[in-house]
Amino acid sequence: MPRMLSGLLARLVKLLLGRQGGSLHLRASCAATFLLVIVILVGSYCAVLAERGAPGAQLTTYPRALWWSVETATTVGYGDLYPVTLWGRLVAVVVMVAGITAFGLVTAALATWFVGREQERRGHFVRRTEKAAEEVYAQADRALHERFDRLERMLEGNRGSSSP
Repeated sequence: MPRMLSGLLARLVKLLLGRQGGSLHLRASCAATFLLVIVILVGSYCAVLAERGAPGAQLTTYPRALWWSVETATTVGYGDLYPVTLWGRLVAVVVMVAGITAFGLVTAALATWFVGREQERRGHFVRRTEKAAEEVYAQADRALHERFDRLERMLEGNRGSSSP
């Protein structure tokens, strides 16, 4: 069973971080979310270990600690559950920092992705506008050359008919 779990984790990490040509935004968001889930799961377990047997401890079962870890990582912090020991509070700090960092990274990645899409859209617009301007310039250039050619033919025709 542990061998299967380590193989699954290795494949997940390879999938998240090792894809060639994948979006950096997506990979960063997925990696941050994956690491946050790991911190939540491990943090819950560590909180139970740290709080076990402490007077007034509320995080004595894994489900309660898991709920506390999720609400702490998401910065909801209802206050219904909290660690009372020094080690439990240190675990809380790690869970808080991981949650804030992960959500900040995902938000930044999404914002960067949206800005990139807008810049790409504007780039397409600029390229289309430049191409249209070049076509208009080329048409005007051709028309001007045709007029000059006609004028030159007319002048040459007038010179030929006015010579003695």
